[in-house]
Amino acid sequence: MHHDSTIIKRWNEAVSIDDDVWILGDISWHNVTTTYTLIESLNGVKHLCVGNHDKKLLRNPDFRKLFVEICDYKEIKSTEGKDIILSHYPIPCFNRHYYGAYHLYGHVHTGFEYNIMENVRRQMKDLYDAPCNMYNVGCMLPYMNYKPRTLEEIVEGYNRFKKGII
Repeated sequence: MHHDSTIIKRWNEAVSIDDDVWILGDISWHNVTTTYTLIESLNGVKHLCVGNHDKKLLRNPDFRKLFVEICDYKEIKSTEGKDIILSHYPIPCFNRHYYGAYHLYGHVHTGFEYNIMENVRRQMKDLYDAPCNMYNVGCMLPYMNYKPRTLEEIVEGYNRFKKGII
């Protein structure tokens, strides 16, 4: 339970009651009753891109009502007008990637699939001189630190992580 209370504390310190927050899947390993209570305690207007571990939770109609939107994939604009592609799963050839769009995803955690996606990033830059603004936003990553982040915080944190600063 300490893990859950730490996540709730960090979330609520970063998110105000009116902030829009996107959760990119795999919400919880708990049952629906416990997960409902946890999600209900989080600040913000919650949107969900469904992850592979969310299907059972989403069968509960009350749980679904915790989110203003539930989808598999979403394209939005940042407050600065940047194109952002949201999905639980990484998409190497995401929409507008050649034009500087950003893709935020989860699913791969820190294992071999994480390394595959990092290799895709390198190949786009090295072989094709194309930007590849793909960012794994799994909460367990050091630059996420179990806390919702803005796009700018994600990019800056990722860059610091890659330089060995964090």
